[in-house]
Amino acid sequence: MEETKFKFEKLIVWQKAMTFGETINNLAKTFPKEEDYNLSSQIRRAADSIALNISEGSIGQSNPEQKKFIGYSIRSLAEVVTCLHKTILRSYIEHENFDNLYNEAYSLMNMLIAFRNKIK
Repeated sequence: MEETKFKFEKLIVWQKAMTFGETINNLAKTFPKEEDYNLSSQIRRAADSIALNISEGSIGQSNPEQKKFIGYSIRSLAEVVTCLHKTILRSYIEHENFDNLYNEAYSLMNMLIAFRNKIK
């Protein structure tokens, strides 16, 4: 990776959110075609929104504004988790895969909350 020029690129929580988003994107590619404009689209947009809000909140924002954007990231993550529950209910993924993604989401949520709490 090239030298980072934006401060959010150095944030481990942003890096984790980027990786998580790509994992979810790859998962959504395996859903049935009938889900292209429904669950596939929804889970992709929510997963991408996590990192997008971290970066948006970190650029030239006041601390309260940055905290607000981290809150948006947390909400987007909750949306991804709900979509993951839908995938298991619709038998699109195996329980083991669900458990791994669920645990990854929980870890990311804890990172986001800790990051938000450190902003004064």
